Parts: sequence; structure tokens; C-alpha cells
Amino acid sequence: MENQSRVVIGIDGGGTHTRVMVADFEGCVLAYVERGASSIHKDVRAKENVQQAIVDALCEAGKQAGDVAALAAGVAGFDAKADLAWVEPLTDVPGLHCPRQHVNDAVVAHSGALLSEPGIIVVSGTGSIIVAVNEAGHHIRNYDLHHYAASAARFLAYDATYEVLAGNAKEEDALLVEAMLRFWDVSTLDELAQLAAEGFIADPRERNRKFAELAPDLTDFAQMNIPLARLVCDRAVHQITVGVNMLAAYFLESEVKVALVGSVVNSAYFGQQLALRLEQGKRKKLRLISPAFSPAAGAVLLALKERGVEITPRLLANLGANSEAQYA
Repeated sequence: MENQSRVVIGIDGGGTHTRVMVADFEGCVLAYVERGASSIHKDVRAKENVQQAIVDALCEAGKQAGDVAALAAGVAGFDAKADLAWVEPLTDVPGLHCPRQHVNDAVVAHSGALLSEPGIIVVSGTGSIIVAVNEAGHHIRNYDLHHYAASAARFLAYDATYEVLAGNAKEEDALLVEAMLRFWDVSTLDELAQLAAEGFIADPRERNRKFAELAPDLTDFAQMNIPLARLVCDRAVHQITVGVNMLAAYFLESEVKVALVGSVVNSAYFGQQLALRLEQGKRKKLRLISPAFSPAAGAVLLALKERGVEITPRLLANLGANSEAQYA
């Protein structure tokens, strides 16, 4: 029987933050911390961010590295076996000798949202990916089909900016154009064009981060029926819909559950449009559901399963009693 003092660690390394959750074998959350990004594609200090988050979470929980029975980490940008060269060192904390499971951040999101039951999750926020787990337990990503839904926050902003620079904004788009000029701290479209010619921001990580900050304005403007904002958002919604319908074909059942995870797909405009379009499933009937738990809690569940712990209703209730485990 496992020592009552043993714990598991769940890590959600999606987006711009690393979220570390420490829980016992009953699903009770003992600690939760957030630090910087876990992906080297977003932060050169990714390894330091993750390791410090683990150390701080264990300290908050009153535990030592030797008390950890299993760790599961979902890491943004972990898309191929070659990535293990930079992914595995993220969790290589001194004294941590437990089994360590590393997966794409969408896998822990699926575990939390659908409790590993068959279904599809659409992740769209800082990044974008669509992941299906069918009745046989097979994981199929839209990436596997060489499909990408360009719906991440930065892509919406790039798309809208290019439309404006191309002269496609009309009088009805004035609010969007004004907001874009303020965002870049320029007064005219000519000044914005000059900034674009200079590459906006030299460092690609900083440039992507800056563009992503414009996305909430775009989804808000789409909700306000600003034509150019709707055009850009509708293109992304269509690409998501195509990806979901493609992956739905790999299920045996006639109905497939779909959950939305991330700031973009959970904006008012995207939520409404996806609800309408997914009702018209092409390959299967698609049922939109609310995620059960956060990705960090999903990682905890994966770690508990690694130790052979049965995921009971009581354990889920314990996990759900913690606000950070709940999906927001």
C-alpha cells in the first residue's frame, strides 16, 4: 500500500504560464503555483521556470522531492520525439526520482476536460491544436493530418493587421483600425506600414507575444459586428470546424463530445459561432460540452493513473473542491 505521505505532481505547460499542482492519492490538492512559460519556443528560461515551479509547489505543499510518486507534464511545443531533448530536462529536479510522463499540453487538457473519455478537444489560445481520443483510446491530432487551424491569438492579430495594411478595412471597421493604431502607438496607417516594414519587433518570441495581446480586441469587435473582425474570426472558426469534423470520422459512435479549451475559443464570439457550426456536424453528431477540470488537474489525473490509483467519484469530488482544478 502506498505511503499516505506520497503525492503526485501535475503540470500544465500550455500558453504563457506553467501551472503546477500537487495532490495526494485522494485527489486533495495540496499546492498550486504559476510561473513562466514551459516551452523554449516562448521563453528562453523555460527550464528554470518549470523547475522553480516544481520546487515552489512542493515547498507550499510541505513535501520533499522524495515524496513524489509520479509526475505528469503537458508541455506546449512537444510535438515530436525529437523534442524530448529539451522537454525531459524541464522536470529533472534534484531528488525527483519518480516516473515522469511528458506529453503535449493538449493531452493533459483532454484528460481534464473529458476525463480521458472518448471525445475531441479544441485548444485555441496562445497556441492551437485539435485532439481526438476515440473509443479505442487512440490519440489523433489534426497535426497528424498535416492540418493546422490558424486560430491562436497571435494568428488572429497577424491576419487582421495584414488585412488593414492591404487596404481592406472599410468605414465600418473604423473602431478596429483606431484600436490597432493605438495598440502599436502610431497615428496613421502609413506609420503602421513603416513599423511593419521594420518587422514590428525583432525578437520573434516578443513579437508573437505582442500580437497575441491584440486578439481580445478582435474577438470583442467581432461580437460587436465589426465586419473585418468578423471576417478574420470566421476564417479561424471555419478552420476549427473543418478540423473537428475530420477527426470525428475516427470515432465509431454516432455522437462525439467536443470541449473547448483556451481564451480564443472561449471568447463570446467564438463560443457562439462554434456552437452553431458544430450543430451541423458533417461526419458525426457533435455535442459541445463544458470541460470538467482544468488542464493542470488533468495532469494530476494522468499521474494518479500512472500509479494505478482508481479515479473514483469521491476522488473527483475532492479534486473539484479546489478552485484551480476547476475549469475557468
